[in-house]
Amino acid sequence: MGDDAALQEGGCPNDKNLKNFWGNSPEDEDAYFEQQGVRGTRSFRTSPRGLTLFVRSWLPPAAAPPPRAAVLMVHGYGNDVTWTFQATPIFLAQHGFACFAFDLEGHGRSAGLRAFVPDVDLVVDDAIDYFDSVKNDPRFSGLPRFLYGESMGGAICLLIQFRDPAAYQGAVLVAPMCKISDKVRPAWPIPQVLSLVARVMPTLPIVPTADIMRKSVRVEAKKAVAEMNPMRYRGKPRLGTVLDLLRVTDCLNRRLGDVRIPFIVLHGSEDAVTDPEVSQALYREAQSEDKAIRIYDGMMHSLLFGETEENIAAVRHDILAWLEERCDRRVEIQ
Repeated sequence: MGDDAALQEGGCPNDKNLKNFWGNSPEDEDAYFEQQGVRGTRSFRTSPRGLTLFVRSWLPPAAAPPPRAAVLMVHGYGNDVTWTFQATPIFLAQHGFACFAFDLEGHGRSAGLRAFVPDVDLVVDDAIDYFDSVKNDPRFSGLPRFLYGESMGGAICLLIQFRDPAAYQGAVLVAPMCKISDKVRPAWPIPQVLSLVARVMPTLPIVPTADIMRKSVRVEAKKAVAEMNPMRYRGKPRLGTVLDLLRVTDCLNRRLGDVRIPFIVLHGSEDAVTDPEVSQALYREAQSEDKAIRIYDGMMHSLLFGETEENIAAVRHDILAWLEERCDRRVEIQ
């Protein structure tokens, strides 16, 4: 955090005009990365379907030993990789992991109508293409590769591993959207009516749901920080996006038993956006020989930003321990 930031509960700056998620000092992002002991890169790339995507990496410092693994990260609906999301890859880079992420179609600085994701399968294609480019980079080609996904990003990670389970050494699934919680899922007959309208007006932002951010973040001061994200989508969900997420999550919910990749799934017991019971079902039904689950009593959807710093530290510890154990195990085998 910046030295001039007065902290409220949970370690958030008490500043109503934040320039950055960490506060107003330092003002420059590269200076912040240097202060945190990591290197950051940012650029644009074009996906095979011609979509311009904003991509980022967070790397250990140049003087550090080679990275222990590549962590390929996918953010959730309405979010992006620049504001609060990057606190997690910064933490992992501080512990020797090379982290990579991109703004999904219609999110952040990537191309597309804001928050419009008409076909999640195409987003999976984008992710695989980008993650393969990391694998083919000589600097990272020999590293073990782990998937990491938050919420909708967790669903995308599971779809990625269905394509090629052997391509990744494991997955960290944070409150994965294997099913949209009944607490935010539109009740009958709204989905049926909306599906008819979506056939001719899929981009309409009219799906009647509560603000997901406010259902996700526990600490009040952090709600203010999340609200200030200049890239955050604030409108109602678009018809086409919601219908395709319902399609994908219904499919995932039926295929939990097909999951074979090693994974750890982490979920808050009070999550009102994605269903912790479905994460428990994933743990029970998955064919993965190496699987783990953590259900955090009383925590909400935003485990790695919206909780108190103490709670966030507990979740980070579990993620780091899981990754480190599998990296150490790989070294022992070699």
